[in-house]
Amino acid sequence: MRLLLGAVCAVVLAAGGTMIAAPSAYAEADRTVSSNTTGTHNGFYFSFWKDSGNASMTLRADGRYSSSWGSGTNNWVGGKGWATGSRRTVSYSGTYSPSGNSYLALYGWTRNPLIEYYVVENFGTYNPSSGATRLGSVTTDGGTYDILRSQRVNQPSIDGIATFYQYWSVRQQKRTGGTVTTANHFDAWARAGLNLGTNHAYQVMATEGYQSSGSSDITVREGGGTPTTGPTANPGNCTATLSAGQQWSDRFNLNVAVSGTSTWVVTLGLGGGQSVQNSWSAAVSGTSGTVTARPNGSGNNFGLTIMANGNWTWPTITCQTA
Repeated sequence: MRLLLGAVCAVVLAAGGTMIAAPSAYAEADRTVSSNTTGTHNGFYFSFWKDSGNASMTLRADGRYSSSWGSGTNNWVGGKGWATGSRRTVSYSGTYSPSGNSYLALYGWTRNPLIEYYVVENFGTYNPSSGATRLGSVTTDGGTYDILRSQRVNQPSIDGIATFYQYWSVRQQKRTGGTVTTANHFDAWARAGLNLGTNHAYQVMATEGYQSSGSSDITVREGGGTPTTGPTANPGNCTATLSAGQQWSDRFNLNVAVSGTSTWVVTLGLGGGQSVQNSWSAAVSGTSGTVTARPNGSGNNFGLTIMANGNWTWPTITCQTA
């Protein structure tokens, strides 16, 4: 059996919008939904659908939602995320307690072509990899995922009744919390010949149940699980401290604060595929691999924009006195 998100409820979830501000700009009260609806809440897109029963979802602060459903529910799905999918890195945490058939998955759709996709992080009694064609695996974010494809023929979709493929990454080591580097799954699918469409619809961290019962309490946000700050001390009374700046679907900002001297040379070791797109408040040499920064008269704090290219690991950093 291959149910879940799109095969039964895609038409209801087709409505969309755009996230209009950062989550911190919102302070909406908790809201419980128990009938089919979509919208935004505290800066996040949400969707809720069921075909029967007593399932409900409570929208909470920022990207958090909680859910519960009983055995009288045939099929339901709900979650928080984004109205437009992308190669974003997603972090989530919480609790997930299914009894029976259920998924916890990052889930979305594309058009041109019409594709339904899942990154399954946890599941109940039914493993979706048992009902699809295995095309390989990808190791990312501390685990290995089976890559699979299945086809739905004349089934509901975001564009009505249609025939379309489903792409799957199913984590072999179940978990309920961590980072999903979506770009790594997209790239692994492409290497297996599974090409997504050019037009992304919604992307949500969803809980789903089918003829089962259970509960979940999930918080989702954009960005990886990298620490907020990461100081590196070096000989010569020179210390460089990294801290996170703004992050987008394909790049991220890092701030660097230098202490101990005003004549410094900071060396950053970028990861594979990464490159410097922009920098400010320092004289920066190099765009990939080893990058160096020196004072340019703007003080001891500077920043960089790094194109991730699927690699969201912060660069290594050292500091020396010039």
